Amino acid sequence: METKLTEGNPMRIILRFVFPVFLGNVFQQLYNMADSMIVGNFVGSRALAGVGSTGTIMFFVIGSSLGMATGFSVLTSQKFGAGNEEETRRSVANGIILTAILAVVMTVISLSLMPTILRLMNTPDSIYEEAYTYISTICAGLVATVYYNLFSSYLRAIGNSRTPLYFLIFSTGLNVILDLIFIIVFHWGVAGAARATVLAQGISAVLCLIYIMKNVPTLRPRRHHWRLNGDDTKKQLAIGVPMSLQFGITASGTMVMQSAINRFEEAIAVYTAANKIQSVLMQGLLSLGQGMASYAGQNYGKADLYRIHQGTKDAMKIALAYSVLAATLAITFMPNLLHLFFPADVDIAPLLPWAKTYIYECMSCYIPLGMIFVYRNTMQGCGYGIEAMSMGFVELAARLSTALLSMRLDSYPLAVGCDPVAWVAGGIYGFILYLIVRERIRRSFEADALEKAHTAE
Repeated sequence: METKLTEGNPMRIILRFVFPVFLGNVFQQLYNMADSMIVGNFVGSRALAGVGSTGTIMFFVIGSSLGMATGFSVLTSQKFGAGNEEETRRSVANGIILTAILAVVMTVISLSLMPTILRLMNTPDSIYEEAYTYISTICAGLVATVYYNLFSSYLRAIGNSRTPLYFLIFSTGLNVILDLIFIIVFHWGVAGAARATVLAQGISAVLCLIYIMKNVPTLRPRRHHWRLNGDDTKKQLAIGVPMSLQFGITASGTMVMQSAINRFEEAIAVYTAANKIQSVLMQGLLSLGQGMASYAGQNYGKADLYRIHQGTKDAMKIALAYSVLAATLAITFMPNLLHLFFPADVDIAPLLPWAKTYIYECMSCYIPLGMIFVYRNTMQGCGYGIEAMSMGFVELAARLSTALLSMRLDSYPLAVGCDPVAWVAGGIYGFILYLIVRERIRRSFEADALEKAHTAE
């Protein structure tokens, strides 16, 4: 079902569009949570720590690839918003071809460098084997993850946020079933958890593609579209490369943060569990950002600056309300949720202080995190990828300086404070940058209107 995000009340349109995206992202997080819970309960705490220690690496590899693929769909959103079906279909085919090249390159690079990366991140020898097995299997199946997210982004680009959710619900259930089979029945350990994730996402990608080809003619390329188009390639790379680098820059900072946390070996397992909980709660803000990319893209294609700005203001109101709700849920239910990640005979009372420190610091800075997602994705949806990418450098500088200070002082609160400090710095910078970009968009729209008026005369 296609939805025009260029019509109707912005707040209602955004909420209606974002809610299925949010549910989908939560289910996607359940992939990793299922891995962690089943690994922790049936393989052991060491295996759980091994899986957890690779979280930031996985974010770096997959996030960089997904940023590129998601960037490719921005052009599709803009063409759809402008009402140009021919160019919409052409952009879809071009993005699929570019993604194939991207997936191969990223898979080869990640597998080649993985041992070096793990060592640079201070991965303890006691969990190195589990960490390497898990992350290398995930990287080997990168193509499945990237294509699922590409096809989902295409559907969201034309306002369809529900269909990707249905496929994700199915695949999440399949992932849990495969986890149990591969780990309990086949005794494949952490490798089984990774294989279950890759296989489930691969099936999701195939189902999503079949749906598009059968039911969404707007996104169905014709035979003559299946070749690289120079203009589309230039535009998609101009948006996709900065989005990919944005993920890479952010992930680099979180990898430094993980290196600092790995110095506290007794905290790795419980930090992993708390991080999974925090990641699920973060999906509300992340989903809001993804929704704003599609919303801004369609309205930018229609040259409607008023709706872009109004939507941005409404999105920040939503982010504020969600931040308060997320903090309340985290503080109230975290101790109970942590039990899900450990066998019944494990006393988590001594571990709670480690988890609470991390969760409380994160929850106190969710509002600036919301600013990052809203402003960055709005700018990306309007094609200002370079400007949005610069926010990543601000976050990286904040994370890096905090991580280095934590290692110098041997401070766990500072180590887990890398993210909150980065969110505050990035949020403030993002707001200022958005005001500058909004003025550039206004001048661009005015210039285009004058040019059209002269042409008509």
